[in-house]
Amino acid sequence: MMFERAGKKSQRGVITIFISMMMLLLITVMILTAYTMSTTNLRAVGNVQAREEAVAAANYVIEQVVESDFTAEGNDPNDAALVDFPVYIDDNSAAPQYEYLVDLDAPRCVRAWDAAIDAVSSVTLPGMSAGDAYHTIWELDATATEVRSGASVNVVQGIRILMDSVRKEQICP
Repeated sequence: MMFERAGKKSQRGVITIFISMMMLLLITVMILTAYTMSTTNLRAVGNVQAREEAVAAANYVIEQVVESDFTAEGNDPNDAALVDFPVYIDDNSAAPQYEYLVDLDAPRCVRAWDAAIDAVSSVTLPGMSAGDAYHTIWELDATATEVRSGASVNVVQGIRILMDSVRKEQICP
């Protein structure tokens, strides 16, 4: 009889150990799942941040070209094209290193139409009458590439420029 009681006690201990092991396994799986989800989310946030920085770098270059008035008399829009233009996102004066290289294709005129004389948005430029004004639509295409990873983003921006008929015929046929 002593042997029977000892057998039942050891069986209860085995069941307790089995349940404890299952609980430990379940807790381990939950911790590993939480860790995997957090690192996945961290990577996703990092990718979104890198993409937004690349878009900002491309927009910065586009803004510089637009501010340079690439359609003004004496300027050739093809000269606005840039290759490997460095853009600094972080202002680190101790060790300045650019994070992005931006390539900008030459701006291209995609559309032109007469500026209506009675339209509220039409503006008369100096030395130009309302009859010879044209609205022109220009497309600027910039590609920003991150130096470290090689990831790139393409930004296409449209801009409307009012110009006289002479200049319109020269650069936007």
